[in-house]
Amino acid sequence: MATASVAFKSREDHRKQIELEEARKAGLAPAEVDEDGKEINPHIPQYMSSAPWYLNSEKPSLKHQRKWKSDPNYTKSWYDRGAKIFQADKYRKGACVNCGAMTHDAKACVERPRRVGARWTSKSIAPDEKIESFELDYDGKRDRWNGYDTSTYARVVERYEAQDEARRKYLKEQQLKKLEEKNINQIEEGEISDDGDDDEDDLRVDEAKVDESKQMDFAKVEKRVRTTGGGSTGTVRNLRIREDTAKYLLNLDVNSAHYDPKTRSMREDPLPDADPNEKFYIGDNQYRNSGQALEFKDLNIHSLEAFDKGQDIHMQAAPSQAELLYKNYKVIKENLKSRTKDTIMEKYGNAATEEELPRELLLGQSERQVEYDRAGRIIKGQETALPKSKYDEDIFINNHTTVWGSWWKDHQWGYKCCRQAIRNSYCTGAAGIEAAEAATELMKANIARKEASGEMPPPAEEKRPATWGTDIPDDLVLDETLLAEALKKEDERKKVEKDERKRKYNVKWNDEVTAEDMEAYRMKKVHHDDPMRDFLK
Repeated sequence: MATASVAFKSREDHRKQIELEEARKAGLAPAEVDEDGKEINPHIPQYMSSAPWYLNSEKPSLKHQRKWKSDPNYTKSWYDRGAKIFQADKYRKGACVNCGAMTHDAKACVERPRRVGARWTSKSIAPDEKIESFELDYDGKRDRWNGYDTSTYARVVERYEAQDEARRKYLKEQQLKKLEEKNINQIEEGEISDDGDDDEDDLRVDEAKVDESKQMDFAKVEKRVRTTGGGSTGTVRNLRIREDTAKYLLNLDVNSAHYDPKTRSMREDPLPDADPNEKFYIGDNQYRNSGQALEFKDLNIHSLEAFDKGQDIHMQAAPSQAELLYKNYKVIKENLKSRTKDTIMEKYGNAATEEELPRELLLGQSERQVEYDRAGRIIKGQETALPKSKYDEDIFINNHTTVWGSWWKDHQWGYKCCRQAIRNSYCTGAAGIEAAEAATELMKANIARKEASGEMPPPAEEKRPATWGTDIPDDLVLDETLLAEALKKEDERKKVEKDERKRKYNVKWNDEVTAEDMEAYRMKKVHHDDPMRDFLK
């Protein structure tokens, strides 16, 4: 809270003030506003936000942190060099004896001393200079570029452009001279061919690549010279050519690779779709996953694992010790691996060191004659090998000569050798096929004979079980209407048995049991040996 002065507050007021500050920091209460209408950041510490007592500030403000003492006389302007204000025609009293200007005397005159001064000749009177007097502020005194005319830098640019133009012209002349000499040599030898174009392309020099040996010495470090004051002079070349494009300018898309200005890192590739041969920067992750970065990562992992196992090792405190221990660890690991390999080879042998196979087996030579047609297809001498699957093939069981599924009839699979549809059956061969055909013919003949004679099989009689445990009498007739009512009563009785809450207080008991009631009880009864009893519930 930006307070002006610290006044006495009660305990309750102090508690409320602390709660208000916490609410402002959490964003639950609006921020405090100063006298200019600007919001004050609630996270500013109190020693910065509290104004000194001698300012007598009544409202919260941060003006005491700003530059509130400013002298209007201070300026950052500079002298107007070479400006003239007046050109006199004759010498004036009090002017410079040498040039005749009123702004300086003969001792401070910068013109060439004349043989006879302007005081006596009154000729070539120099104009008066513009005299300025102003006081520079703190920044103006220390501004090294104060008063610099930017238009003068155009001369530097023109000079470098003239040098580049002269260099290009010289390289072009050298290129043409080489081509003329080559053409003259070819004409004299009489070996002019079409290869001249390729040679001309090879002799072309990229104008941008001029004197690369001077441009690529950016890694050169110049020697520093110690001075008497304890400082050092000299410069060290930067490790990056200034003409290179910064990596955060390679792709200006907002959704491209993220650049962290604090660490100057860009982990991802800014141009993932560009040609890899034309890219000079592919992201920091590529450098972290290649070269010595992987070795350094393995070294750190080894140090952490060794420290967790109780070994006194620290990568930052003793890096040389950590690296030496890691080298010893790799040597011991390789020795253990080779020892394990030798133990396995001694126990099981090594097929690579055994005697070499015969040359005929290695090269696959044989006396078999194979004939090919003009297209390279095999005509005679070698049968086409059928592809093998991962399943077992051509396995015959129970004396069968064919596999299961080699025969199909009437929506049934079977064996082709005996035409049986039972998978675990024993093969009967051709005799089994003849017996099956004879049985089929005999059954068809019997059916045809019965149909011709008109004899129909008697209908199957429905045999009902006993109603009271005895055989049903022949003259028993059940009424379908009474049977339906009995079935409904039986359902209601079973519901009452399941839920006792549905039982009524006034129960009427009837001892009369009819044949329909007994039949309904039998039909609704659950038989424990019935495989479908779970579906009847």
